[in-house]
Amino acid sequence: MDHSTEAGLFTRRYGPPPGGGTRTVVLVHGLGLSGRYFVPLARRLAAGGASVLVPDLPGNARSRAAARRAPAVGQAADALARWHAHLSLGPSLLVANSVGAQVVAALTARHPRLVSGVVLVGPALEPGASAPRLFGRLVADAPRETFSLLVLAATDYLLTGLPRCAASFRHALRDAAESFEGNLRDVHVPTLVVRGAGDTIASGTWVRRVAALTGGRVAEIPGAAHAAHYTAPDALSALVHEFTAGEPV
Repeated sequence: MDHSTEAGLFTRRYGPPPGGGTRTVVLVHGLGLSGRYFVPLARRLAAGGASVLVPDLPGNARSRAAARRAPAVGQAADALARWHAHLSLGPSLLVANSVGAQVVAALTARHPRLVSGVVLVGPALEPGASAPRLFGRLVADAPRETFSLLVLAATDYLLTGLPRCAASFRHALRDAAESFEGNLRDVHVPTLVVRGAGDTIASGTWVRRVAALTGGRVAEIPGAAHAAHYTAPDALSALVHEFTAGEPV
């Protein structure tokens, strides 16, 4: 693993350098977190030959200084696009978890030339669900995740700052109500929507709707919950490999 700060975003790198016929994969974390909980998946994808980059989004964790306040979803997407262009990555496979799916949907709708494919793991937030209901789903999911993930998430939330996490939640609610579904309709690249079978945040009904809006397909991982990429990295890596098999690099 290597890491650096590129275009203001702290970035973890795994596998060979981008270019040279290797597939570039960008992993996009959820609300208030960092890229650390993508490390198990990043290592497995890199072992399969991919060039994997894992940025901390602006205002979050080790990229906290990249934004004076919590950015709106569209602002985060544009910042990620600038980071992508700065690194001259070319069209990349974007893999996102939770609210990171909203960022990736916005980026793909606004900057389609940067994206070769999309994998959405437990996409959130579901439009139409109230803040108390969504918070209740988050609380219900916590016991289904591993203790190590809960510790990692708590550390990241404190590093990002609870006020920024709360502001990011409000931005995500607004995006879910106003833009998320429209952005999903504008995703015109191969799309895979993945759900942990025990996910209480991204319901099966909503995941199927996300797939319908993007023209993608659905896969479910038994024994996993909202953070399927962390608790079942082997299963998700295999799904990504199958999804990209035969697709041009």
